[in-house]
Amino acid sequence: MPAVDWRVTRLSRRRSTVTRAQVETVTGRALGLFGLVFGAQTVPIALVQADALLPGAGAALMAVLYGAIVGLAVATVTKVAVRTACLAFALLYALALVAWPFLVDDPAALHGAAPWLYYLCTVATTAAVVAVLPVWAAAYTIVVPAVYGVIRLLPSGGDAGPLLAVLDALYAVVLGVVVLVIVTMLRQTAGAVDAAQEAALERYDVAARLHANEIERVKVDALVHDSVLTTLLSAAAASTPEQQQLAARMARDAVQRLDEAGATGPRALDRVGLPVLVRRLRAALTTFTTPFTVRVVNAGGVELPVEAVEALYAAAVQAMVNSLQHADEPGLSTRRELRIRGVRAGGCVIEIADNGRGFAMDRVPAERLGLRVSIEERMANAGGMAHIESRIGHGTTVTVAWPQGAGGAA
Repeated sequence: MPAVDWRVTRLSRRRSTVTRAQVETVTGRALGLFGLVFGAQTVPIALVQADALLPGAGAALMAVLYGAIVGLAVATVTKVAVRTACLAFALLYALALVAWPFLVDDPAALHGAAPWLYYLCTVATTAAVVAVLPVWAAAYTIVVPAVYGVIRLLPSGGDAGPLLAVLDALYAVVLGVVVLVIVTMLRQTAGAVDAAQEAALERYDVAARLHANEIERVKVDALVHDSVLTTLLSAAAASTPEQQQLAARMARDAVQRLDEAGATGPRALDRVGLPVLVRRLRAALTTFTTPFTVRVVNAGGVELPVEAVEALYAAAVQAMVNSLQHADEPGLSTRRELRIRGVRAGGCVIEIADNGRGFAMDRVPAERLGLRVSIEERMANAGGMAHIESRIGHGTTVTVAWPQGAGGAA
């Protein structure tokens, strides 16, 4: 097997690595699962302690917190608005904890037991770890158990002694810190792996392109030597009509072969996973001051040629830049979305949409290259397609797909 084929085969069999997105997915779903488990365990205690609260307060408190837990579980399973759901639960839990002393109407009915909110403390601190930056998560992990320790000293918290209150608070802090450290280390490790894999793929992309260009150069050199030079020599030596006709046929054949070689062009040899493109687009979004809502569907198991990945990335970034430059209207808020969808095992559709001012396609000047060259022609040259739909006052949607017609794209 040639050396290049061997390298490509080895790369195609490379082991999949743990990505930052996978760490976030696993962490979120584990939080959703354990939130449901811990929430179910607290239901009997919450029902018993509801008699100690103001009328209706127990039912309202359970409805809010258990509803937030269910919403969190749904968000982590569907991978939609996960951080928002986690942040909402963490804030609601903190508010419920602060409100607890004011909701207790009959402290004696607690019989010195710990408030049932305590058993959800670790769920709340873990939700904070998922939702916010580590520094804010660390502050939450310390402050919330400390608030619980203070409440534990009050009659409404069971009137526990200082030692028991401190032990309960420290236990919650230790659990929260352990989760914070583990998740932070996993994120940092996966981020480093993502960066290393991205750098390796970029280096391989350059090497593959150089190799493809070298193959193309050798191919063209052989074509020029075998066809063009031979035709020129035959034409120069032709002295009879038969020889001239032969030289003409050779010239037509040489031109046809040159056209075919030009149409084929060099192609990169390796294929990369769609998650690589997703990470590159997310990295590009961090350079923008205006946020995009990102939705990714069916990215696992999809692999695309390097050339297609480069074309999709460049076209999508250009479409996002166009939206940032032209979509906003004074006094109005513009929503922007980046939707990435894998199609079977070897296709991709990317949509960049906004609800901004929009424009009329027939009024775009011919010299404007952002749409025609940077998006449409770039995708066409890579074997894909681009479709731009816009109406004045109704926003713009740019769809880029590879290969052409992937997933029924317009």
